[in-house]
Amino acid sequence: MDTKKLDIEAITLLQQAPETEPERQYFFMEELKKWYQAQVERLKRPLTFSVQTFGCQMNAKDSEKLAGILKTVGYEEVEGENADFVLYNTCTVRENANTRVYGRIGYLGNLKKKNPEMKIAMCGCMMQEAHVVEKIKKSYRFVDLIFGTHNIYKLAELLYLRIHGPKMVIDILESTEQIVEELPSERKFQFKEGVNIMYGCNNFCSYCIVPYVRGRERSRRPEDIIEEMQKLAAAGVTEIMLLGQNVNSYGKTLAQPVSFAELLKMAEKVEGIRRIRFMTPHPKDLSDEVIEVMKHSEKICHHVHLPMQSGSSRVLKVMNRKYTKESYLALVERIKEAMPDVALTTDIIVGFPGETEEDFEDTLDVVRKARFSSAYTFLYSKRTGTPAASMPDQVPDEVAKERFNRLLAVVQEISAELAEADTGKVVEVLVEERNAQDASLMTGRMANNLLVHFPGDEELLGQYVKVSLNECKGFYYIGERVK
Repeated sequence: MDTKKLDIEAITLLQQAPETEPERQYFFMEELKKWYQAQVERLKRPLTFSVQTFGCQMNAKDSEKLAGILKTVGYEEVEGENADFVLYNTCTVRENANTRVYGRIGYLGNLKKKNPEMKIAMCGCMMQEAHVVEKIKKSYRFVDLIFGTHNIYKLAELLYLRIHGPKMVIDILESTEQIVEELPSERKFQFKEGVNIMYGCNNFCSYCIVPYVRGRERSRRPEDIIEEMQKLAAAGVTEIMLLGQNVNSYGKTLAQPVSFAELLKMAEKVEGIRRIRFMTPHPKDLSDEVIEVMKHSEKICHHVHLPMQSGSSRVLKVMNRKYTKESYLALVERIKEAMPDVALTTDIIVGFPGETEEDFEDTLDVVRKARFSSAYTFLYSKRTGTPAASMPDQVPDEVAKERFNRLLAVVQEISAELAEADTGKVVEVLVEERNAQDASLMTGRMANNLLVHFPGDEELLGQYVKVSLNECKGFYYIGERVK
């Protein structure tokens, strides 16, 4: 009887809620505040939450919004998963990521038996796969909320529906043209922040699930991006990371197209911002105009993450990457000619289906010629739902691992050489955090994205300081502040 009454109340409230976003979500946040206060009075304690993030920087940015919504309602954040509301923001780039999440859900089920107040939510890329949702519905019936990548902003509304209903709430959109920003956000850092400039991906690389779970490309209006940057600058943020699955494609879906280079020029003009970064460009369409803007900019960091994936033109074609070994190296040359001090980083997949020893030698050749500051190297793993998963000539594990180790040795040797060449220099770093291994050290990030650890205290957080690079440790430095 009580349940039916609550359902009727929920339906009435849905009819009263604004239709426009984000106004609709703020409406539900206000309603949840009333519910939250009633729970605090009943339990004689605050309710806690924990958002666990798997995956990329886009997911991390989404998690800041999710945490911001929960804090606005009244929840208090805690470390770990022993909380009243636990939310997993999932990644599905690799299948072992899915397996890991299933194991964690089982652990949450045991925690929920001990805490009947507990609510469990699942969102993000993994939830965009129909078979995943079906498995959770059947095997993990204690999960309360399931939603995907296209409606992250609806957390308040979905939580309200779950509170006022007896069953699991599932809300998955196959696609959307809608972009909803202007939501509360709980930032990890007060001095640097990511800003989404676009969502989705149109590239359909044969090994990648992202276009299927993140949807097609859609860009935010430049004026909205710049306004967000201005607000962040006013709040004390000095470093901005422009985020998108392929930032080079920015602006193509707008009513009045704007290129990524043009957006960078607009971003440069935002007062208070000292550093601008971006992730991730695609080698097939990183334009000379973008390179030219970077060359003459005093704010855009001379760091380009340029995912190569393979150095073999034949493999790149099968990957559907739309560039060749030769065109990639030509792009690297143009970047280095414009910015001799640039730090180039990359992604490389070893053991892609059909990869021969000759193909792998092409990859090593590009690594030696491009001389990357660092590289994220991955063993290919099948991803169900992608064309590559069913391709013939899957490379045996032992062959792939042997190649992987050879690649890693070359990458590390070059990285160490490049880093060693800068030893003794004095550079400007943004102090980001206290060192996790040694509390007497602070950690700062250079414009080229490398880290340096040096003696200091937390009063330096968010400041730009001069540091001498005294000792090279391969991928980072030990230094001391120069006053």
